[in-house]
Amino acid sequence: MAEEKKLFKVTIDNITIDVEPGTTILNAARQIGGDVTPPAMCYYSKLQGSGGKCRTCLVEVAAGSAADPRPMPKLVASCRTTVMDGMVVKNITSERVLDARAGVVEFLLLNHPLDCPICDQAGECHLQDLSYEHGKEGTRYEFKRRTFEKEDIGPYIQLHMTRCILCYRCTYVADQITNNRVHGILDRGDHAEISTYISKAIDNDFSGNMIDVCPVGALTDKTFRFKNRVWFTKPVDAHRDCEKCCGKVTLWQRGDEVLRVTARKDQWGEVQSYDSKPGWICNTCRFDKKHVNDWVIEGPTKISRHSVISQGHYVGMQKPKETMPEVMGGRAPKLLMDIHEISEVNSVDISALPGPATSKTFEKKEQ
Repeated sequence: MAEEKKLFKVTIDNITIDVEPGTTILNAARQIGGDVTPPAMCYYSKLQGSGGKCRTCLVEVAAGSAADPRPMPKLVASCRTTVMDGMVVKNITSERVLDARAGVVEFLLLNHPLDCPICDQAGECHLQDLSYEHGKEGTRYEFKRRTFEKEDIGPYIQLHMTRCILCYRCTYVADQITNNRVHGILDRGDHAEISTYISKAIDNDFSGNMIDVCPVGALTDKTFRFKNRVWFTKPVDAHRDCEKCCGKVTLWQRGDEVLRVTARKDQWGEVQSYDSKPGWICNTCRFDKKHVNDWVIEGPTKISRHSVISQGHYVGMQKPKETMPEVMGGRAPKLLMDIHEISEVNSVDISALPGPATSKTFEKKEQ
């Protein structure tokens, strides 16, 4: 008979949960869910080695373990710190954590441009959510922001290094799910940037997944850029038989037109797993299959209610009944009050009139 595995008890924001040894504080908090879960900009559970760079997931350990209940003197990164039996963690219940997190958000926004109105990531940007929930209204930064030239790193991807927060997710994707990596971090300090070596284009079947893992608008889909706002599109789950990948995707439609194709995401903004494997999709599914007939539609994608995308997600809603035609005997309102027919505003050139325009000028003359 197999020996039962011992579980560790960990308390996060006064909620106790049993987890397996080796579980990080962040993943333990994700099992609880809700506001107890610290935000994460660089950690990605499907990518080995990710985490520990953005510092947005800092938490306070009030008690190290049942055997050693002393608190840890400094805040720790929850994505890199494993739980101990009897550990007590404070996240949103700690003023130290909230103050430190606001400082981290301010630091991330030092050089980040305020171009959300023109950024394709707006509406599904993790940095927008982070700054709204944990940031401050003002900034103390008085110096000129760093800027970079836009760079095409392949036929389908454009890099806006000015928006990058150096989370390293895209480099991990290229290292772990593609045949070779030709881009990485160049220079150091405030000169650090993601770029390709000798401007070499990224050309492999899974390079498009770098767009999905980017938490900001640094890596964007060139086939979708400026075509539509994400909250005006309708996401639906679909699949197809693909020899290269799992073939399970999300189609973003406006009417019957497929504007873009992405991998399916879970509640943490990470790619979903199927059969214990991440559901990365190939470039053929992402960029070449842009017609509804290419896919088997499964149904509307489940969207969190707090997301701005949910406002255009008309699932189970009915169009309000028009009362005017019913009251007016079937006649449309425009036939009852057509001001253009009365005023003749469309047929008169005001600039050609000799004097100032008056109401009598536009009166309809009777023959």
